[in-house]
Amino acid sequence: MSASLRLERTRAGVVRVVLARPELRNAFDDALIAEVTAAFEELASDASTRVVVLAGEGKSFCAGADLTWMKRMVAWGEEENRRDAEALGRMFLAIDSCPKPVVGRIHGAALGGGTGLVAVCDVAVCAEGTLLGTTEVRLGIVPAVISPFVVRKVGESHARRWFLTGERFGAEEALRAGLVHAVVADAELDAEVERVIDALLLGGPEAIAVSKGLAMRMGRVPLDEAVAEAAGVIAARRVSAEGQEGMNAFLSKRAPAWTRDQERRSGS
Repeated sequence: MSASLRLERTRAGVVRVVLARPELRNAFDDALIAEVTAAFEELASDASTRVVVLAGEGKSFCAGADLTWMKRMVAWGEEENRRDAEALGRMFLAIDSCPKPVVGRIHGAALGGGTGLVAVCDVAVCAEGTLLGTTEVRLGIVPAVISPFVVRKVGESHARRWFLTGERFGAEEALRAGLVHAVVADAELDAEVERVIDALLLGGPEAIAVSKGLAMRMGRVPLDEAVAEAAGVIAARRVSAEGQEGMNAFLSKRAPAWTRDQERRSGS
């Protein structure tokens, strides 16, 4: 990783992906986009990683697009802009489809593409006073690349308002819309993120990956197809090694192997 992106193993099984351009409020350009994409693609297949935390260094989570990058866009033709936008889309897809749960540590500002990053977090913990917004229309452009992720997260009604007005909104409105899942005081942000991590580490790693897939898919297929697919999924999980271990541990009133392994790795 470069100076613009850090990967930190803060505790056993937990990796923090930190946008590290505080002087630019962690705005991204094509180079940072490529790095974030590569990081999440690598973490997706890393068996030692159980939870990924996405955070921003300094006063803001992510202010969207870097101005220097935007200046280059103005001079590009349509085909160059298409390739650039496709790369941005791959970054959001890499985060969204990561089989490991992604926890967003959101503070300061999450604007434009920063709001898109919030939308692809599985659990977004937000500090009071954070400003969010899909502000692109005020530049004469549109929140196109982030739109599939934001609409899936908050629904058409909120998206139509935010996309059209370009207005900034606060953490409480983001909470009401379902864009974020918890709003806490700045001083409590890290503690709340750790609480979420603790909850995630109690689940079976394979079960969490499958559950994430269910949550993302079940509302997008016909109900009869969803019910049939769900029956197949749970049948497979019940006979899997992890499912057998979890159910037997529950019936035997003992901790399942994945939590005991986690305790050993953390030295507790």
